[in-house]
Amino acid sequence: MVAAAALLLPLVSAAPSATAERPASDALQRDFAAAASQYRVPGSVLLAVSYLQSRWDTHGGAPSVSGGYGPMHLTDAATALADAPRQQQPNTEDARGDTSRTAKVATPATAALPKASQLPARLRTLDRAAKLSGQPAEELRESPAANIKGGAALLAAAQRELGKPLGGDPADWYGAVARFSGADDSATAAGYANDVFAVIRDGEQRTTDSGQRMTLAAAPKVAPDTAQVSRLGLRKAAAGPVECPRTVACEWIPAPYEEFGEGDYGNHDLADRPKSQKIDSIVLHDTEADWATTLQLVQDPTYVSWHYSVRSSDGHIAQHVATKDVAWHAGNWYVNAKSVGVEQEGFLVTPDAWFTEEMYRASARLVGYLSRKYDIPLDRQHILGHDNVPGTTAATIAGMHTDPGPYWDWSHFFTLLGKPFTATARGKAAAVTIRPDFAANKPAYTGCVTAGETCAPHGSTAVRLHTAPQESAPLVKDAGLRPGGEDSTIDVNDVGARASTGQQYAVAGRSGDWTAIWYLGQKAWFHDPAGQPTAVPAKARLVTPRPGLAQVPVYGRAYPEAAAYPAGVPVQEQAAFPYTFLAGQKYVTGGKVPGEYFYSPTFDTSVHRVVRGKEQYYEIQFGHRVAYVKAADVRLVPAG
Repeated sequence: MVAAAALLLPLVSAAPSATAERPASDALQRDFAAAASQYRVPGSVLLAVSYLQSRWDTHGGAPSVSGGYGPMHLTDAATALADAPRQQQPNTEDARGDTSRTAKVATPATAALPKASQLPARLRTLDRAAKLSGQPAEELRESPAANIKGGAALLAAAQRELGKPLGGDPADWYGAVARFSGADDSATAAGYANDVFAVIRDGEQRTTDSGQRMTLAAAPKVAPDTAQVSRLGLRKAAAGPVECPRTVACEWIPAPYEEFGEGDYGNHDLADRPKSQKIDSIVLHDTEADWATTLQLVQDPTYVSWHYSVRSSDGHIAQHVATKDVAWHAGNWYVNAKSVGVEQEGFLVTPDAWFTEEMYRASARLVGYLSRKYDIPLDRQHILGHDNVPGTTAATIAGMHTDPGPYWDWSHFFTLLGKPFTATARGKAAAVTIRPDFAANKPAYTGCVTAGETCAPHGSTAVRLHTAPQESAPLVKDAGLRPGGEDSTIDVNDVGARASTGQQYAVAGRSGDWTAIWYLGQKAWFHDPAGQPTAVPAKARLVTPRPGLAQVPVYGRAYPEAAAYPAGVPVQEQAAFPYTFLAGQKYVTGGKVPGEYFYSPTFDTSVHRVVRGKEQYYEIQFGHRVAYVKAADVRLVPAG
């Protein structure tokens, strides 16, 4: 990766008043104006397209997860893949997570790097931009000013190909914008163009990752000719029983339900949700693979499954499993049976491989739709990362997945959902919501490329947890991850001493610029200065052990009591985790949940059944992952 200072050099000539170290804060705005004028692209169109790709960020010249560079997200996936780390997160998790059945561990083979000619056109727009603009590919990757010119050249070329005049009314550029998306189906191209013109109508302003102040004035009366997309010659997305909001482009690419013989089958289970069981959560993942590989894997009957995939380059969504059915995605059968799994194209250990704004928006619209359809609360105990899903027993804790990881911007995602994380209490409340500034919060991590080596600095949603109110204090320990008592680490996949944006915890103490929370049965301290707080006061429901109980067991699943299982259905062990929830400690609860077990051992669905008991549980934010405690063991503490 080229040093950030070198990337800013092309801006110096455009901003003579700036120092060599840092361009004027309006230099990027003027680069957009210059490119718009040179290629006769309406300035609002150029700015809005860039916002939908990168929110005008430069990302220090690093490519996105789909190989896009710079503010205009010009794609050169071949170069990006060749330069990217090949390490993946550890993968020993049983994706099915039903300990009564043979483990289903998804271990895809590492694919060979594709040649540029093998990549679809949407993943190699940078080469065409170089030919149209006459600028070297390296400049388009590394120089924001050149990158903007390349994007403008692509838009102008698309406009000419449609027989439309350059310049003029932004409303006449709908077809060119749809073409710029790179989508190969008309619905995705139209959805992308609709989003661009929504940005034009609403306007936007923000300070970018390089300190540039950017503004796009609102133009509420712009009304584009949406019929232009029909003249692009794009395919229609595969028809099928898709369950998506009208505001996204969605197609049906089904995961197979097949029997292999000898009792084995794949790659999901048929069910009848929510009639059979309530769907109460959505689990967000990253794919750890490119789009083509992702689709190949989910269509493999011997592999595992998830309900939806979201493409980074343009927000295209593919549905693979009906939401009434149970996919094998979260590594915990109780969670699988009651959740929907959404995979986002991306990589956990590549911090600078950023997600496009269009992907964030498409994913948020899908999650919002599912939340409304199934009455799922929009909070971090019901909208989970895969890294928030608990193991099923003590033996499975260490093997659970850690995606989407500390570089996924939960704050921005929930803002797009219309549920930004704000203070819901005043002063020194009994609970807090974790909320660091994503761009400014850059804790050090290791292991992105090589074990023990420091990752590239990057914005993060996570805060680090210590045993005492000082940076030099050891990190809190995770008795489940490390039964031998070893210390937690700052490895990017180590969630043992990490709290994430939107998660809520009971306050256990305060000392100067530090706040303590109850976490995995211990006091955990994080830096929370008044001038730059990393948490806000929260009004939340808490649970604590009932009077007379010195401690209560904590579980990774909410299964029924043994007496509830009928003949022919094996009793599922409800083994406690190796953590302590002691009298006097408190944890935020996401609500009461029933003790249930979905018995689904065979391809023949006639023997399937849902076992329900009298035992009730509370889901709690226990550590970085959620957990469950029996309702009979705890009492609710009034919110405050």
